[in-house]
Amino acid sequence: MGVVTVRSLGLNGITGYEVEVECYLSGGLPSFDLVGLPDAAVREARERVRAAVKNCGAQFPVNRITVNLAPASERKAGTLYDLPILVGLLACGDEIPCPPETTAFVGELSLTGAVRRVWGVLPMALAAREHGIREMFVPAENAAEATLAGDLTVYGVEDVRQLSEHLRGVKRLKPVPPWTPTPDAVPLPDLRDVMGQEQVRRALEIAAAGAHNVLFIGSPGAGKSMLAKCMPSILPDLTRAEALEATAIWSVAGMTDAVHPMLTRRPFRSPHHTVSTAAFVGGGNVVRPGEISLAHHGVLFLDELPEFRRDALEAMRQPLEDGEITIARASGTVRLPANFQLVCAMNPCPCGWRGHPSGRCTCSGRTVERYVEKISGPLLDRIDLHVRVPSVEYEAMRRRELSEDSATVKKRVDAAREIQRKRFDGTDIVSNARIPPSKLAAYCALNSTAEVLMENAFRTMGLTARSHDRILRVARTIADLEGADEIQSSHLAEAIQYRNTELLKG
Repeated sequence: MGVVTVRSLGLNGITGYEVEVECYLSGGLPSFDLVGLPDAAVREARERVRAAVKNCGAQFPVNRITVNLAPASERKAGTLYDLPILVGLLACGDEIPCPPETTAFVGELSLTGAVRRVWGVLPMALAAREHGIREMFVPAENAAEATLAGDLTVYGVEDVRQLSEHLRGVKRLKPVPPWTPTPDAVPLPDLRDVMGQEQVRRALEIAAAGAHNVLFIGSPGAGKSMLAKCMPSILPDLTRAEALEATAIWSVAGMTDAVHPMLTRRPFRSPHHTVSTAAFVGGGNVVRPGEISLAHHGVLFLDELPEFRRDALEAMRQPLEDGEITIARASGTVRLPANFQLVCAMNPCPCGWRGHPSGRCTCSGRTVERYVEKISGPLLDRIDLHVRVPSVEYEAMRRRELSEDSATVKKRVDAAREIQRKRFDGTDIVSNARIPPSKLAAYCALNSTAEVLMENAFRTMGLTARSHDRILRVARTIADLEGADEIQSSHLAEAIQYRNTELLKG
């Protein structure tokens, strides 16, 4: 038999692309050559395929074997080409018929012939659908995830013998039914449990309603982390398009499984401050998404903000503006989505007790300045709301009535987001926080009274052009929460006071 071509898929960042596995048997001394820029994991497929073929009862070709992974200009990585290589060799040796052109194969082999799960099946399934592939054979553990792409007949393969019987028509596999989400049994943290902190709760609601970034500043035990963890409970539900985008990233990172193949809640990522820059923004020889991409369409919570690496924090400046991170390597440039909502928390000083009623702070003025200087001005300028979190009073700790719960707050947030959806219908703007500067005059117009207030704040507070624009966006969100068509002076005044903190004064 001549060259047998088996269709498969590959990954470039979080984007899938088609790979053709070309298998050719020729005369000469037995050998097994893999070409097409394979990495070490791909080259090791030779031994896995050889053992899997023999252990499933088939005859391994005693020929000179050449396998080409096309396009040869793209570097191939991982173990996902084991299964298509095996299918190609079996077809070359007339052990099975050639698979149809509308069929693709992805999977890793064990030496016994079992098919193991691989990473990134969802973006590869989406790419398969776009390239006219109608049937896709994947590991059984990845089958539910592959069905999310839609318009694909997905077969979950447990071992090579099972696949061989299907392709020979001896015993057909049953297509995997499309996966449907089930209610998540683990409840989210609820604002009902937050004691006091009415002003901070208000800021959190504004941040959720407009997808604004927020920074909490307060002493230990004031509730900064607890409030941040309540943010997902008041955010709008994920749309299917958003869920697929976020799940594709998690799939490439190997964070999905057969039970939870798709995200049903907005992601909440809270990396430790010792996280490396590569783990934070993404990278590696084979580029993998970092924490800021794993938080796509969700929340990135940075506790103890000044303790993070300076280079890691500065790397957030591009995605905070553009919603994506560009990673350049010798092998090429990869763009990863990173449209996240940033929530930060920090102490007011190194010891944490500056401004606390107990008066136990021992930090000098210069010590506090050095602590604050760990966070650059450009990064602070990209955070919309800077909120002081006061210490909780004893009366609030002992009260009997419960605070407003997250479900009630979420209704107001959803109403404000619906106003924004109608306002931005027909554009690529999704929230007030993403209004481009060129559209601020149209969406955030001020009356004469508010204009005077904005001018005075700009001059007295030493605002930058970026902070001016962010104040307008926050004011637009406050007006949306009240159902107002125009931004009033009261809305603008509230937005301004969220940037008037001692932290910004150095």
